Amino acid sequence: MVLNVADLFEHAVDTAPDTTALVCGPRRATFAELDARSNRLAHHLAAAGIGPGDHVAVYSTNTLEVVESMLAIYKLRARAVNVNFRYTEGELRYLLDNADVVGLIHQRSSSIRVAAVLPTLPRLRHVIVVEDGTRDDGTAAGYGAVGYEPALAASSPERDFGPRDPGDIYLLYTGGTTGRPKGVMWRHEDVWRTLGGGIDFVSGEPLTDEWQQAREGAASRLVRLCAAPLMHGQAQWAMFGALFATQTVVLMPRFDAHEIWRLIDAEKVQVVALIGDAMARPMIEAYAEGGYDGSSLVALSSSAALLSPAVKRAYLETFPNLFLTDAIGSSETGFTGIGLISDPGEGARGPRATGHRETIIVGDDGRRVEPGSGRIGRLARGGHLPLGYYKDPERTARLFVEVDGQRYAVPGDYATYEADGSITLLGRGDQCVNTGGEKVFPEEVEGVLKSHPAVFDALVIGVPDDRLGARVSALVQWRRDHEPDLTGLERFTRERLAGYKVPRSYWYVEQIQRTPAGKVDYAAARRHVTGRPVTAELEVTAGQFRAAAPGEGAR
Repeated sequence: MVLNVADLFEHAVDTAPDTTALVCGPRRATFAELDARSNRLAHHLAAAGIGPGDHVAVYSTNTLEVVESMLAIYKLRARAVNVNFRYTEGELRYLLDNADVVGLIHQRSSSIRVAAVLPTLPRLRHVIVVEDGTRDDGTAAGYGAVGYEPALAASSPERDFGPRDPGDIYLLYTGGTTGRPKGVMWRHEDVWRTLGGGIDFVSGEPLTDEWQQAREGAASRLVRLCAAPLMHGQAQWAMFGALFATQTVVLMPRFDAHEIWRLIDAEKVQVVALIGDAMARPMIEAYAEGGYDGSSLVALSSSAALLSPAVKRAYLETFPNLFLTDAIGSSETGFTGIGLISDPGEGARGPRATGHRETIIVGDDGRRVEPGSGRIGRLARGGHLPLGYYKDPERTARLFVEVDGQRYAVPGDYATYEADGSITLLGRGDQCVNTGGEKVFPEEVEGVLKSHPAVFDALVIGVPDDRLGARVSALVQWRRDHEPDLTGLERFTRERLAGYKVPRSYWYVEQIQRTPAGKVDYAAARRHVTGRPVTAELEVTAGQFRAAAPGEGAR
């Protein structure tokens, strides 16, 4: 079996050529049309000298061309490099250089940034520009960029490429929210087995037939909306898994909660894939504002960022029969488990999940953490795993451990095993706040803050403290229809958390800053509070809040 992204897509094309594959804005394409256009682009890239193992960057918001570009690159056994469309000039230069990119496909609107970085990237030898409705200022012509549509028009639509291999490399660059972006290298088969439907979702058994997804998908023919940008791995694999199963994929050029419901009703969307509260909360609140049907919606899947209990309740109260899944995992592990729908139990330290059969918890001693032991360890996944980080053997060595003779990826998410076999998720160790000798995991505190009816969003960080070492602090985005009530919020939080976990400093913000994929941006939060007066502080001895001086920490 080939088990390569390009081959799996082509099986879907051959199974359902006339089925609509993609919808994005006013544009749509059948599987046959998507295949023909990606074949044309692949032939163009091949004529430009791009082939197996070469890196081609895709720098764009969600468009049909992004999907065509990724498929064309995989058809040549080359490697697509995902680029955050919000990157500044410096960030763009770093990634393209680190990834050893030889080709670049970008939107017209980013031409000025591309022109600025090209002189410093001698390896980048071929550039294609996609028209996006912005003004043609001639910049792209100045560095020899080829027009996307002319390139396709001059190339063959035939699918006449050489054989591929399941060991071809899929490369995914992480968002870089805790440091510089890192390229995670997967074999095509391994990432498909982990994220793309290469295992039976219910039994966990691997598929034995590479045509199985296409055949079974053709019998059900679902419509799936992928809400996140395709520069994020979650969105890519929500889309690829659907395409392999001949499903129709609906994309959004930009996230818009009301537009999601308009698309659900217009396209009869049955499944929505999104990322955490940042997308799920505004979406359910947009529905509550009225005017939408939503009756076609059967399932909602969140991954890459956990849903808070309050948001889960809101969906299930609104759609009692909704199949709601909350997947956990990372770029380095793929799928590791499913979050439990119910609220954490009394005394629980964080959200709970059931682990994948290849998921374990590894203690600091390198041994398995047993259920009910109370020990904290790091979440680890075995089975189909990435090869490591691109050009970073040191980080790769730290990523993997061997337990009982088996290789596991351990990216740094802390957890404990409960006596019933469920997993309590504590959060990333590098975000843990060590306050007065006690460890506080931000996700636990954020979940409590966001369950308060007056809080729309919240983010928790540690700030330096002369007495405690670090002080638990929070950025809070209040709901616009509620007056800030910090005394009530403190009382609410203290009823649900140990005293040392309750935030002592607060900043009110208009909006919690998140990455384009919807993940919490802790680095941005730390930049926000640096040198900025607090809105209010909790006086530890008196248990009372001190409000900031007028004008401090203004919303």
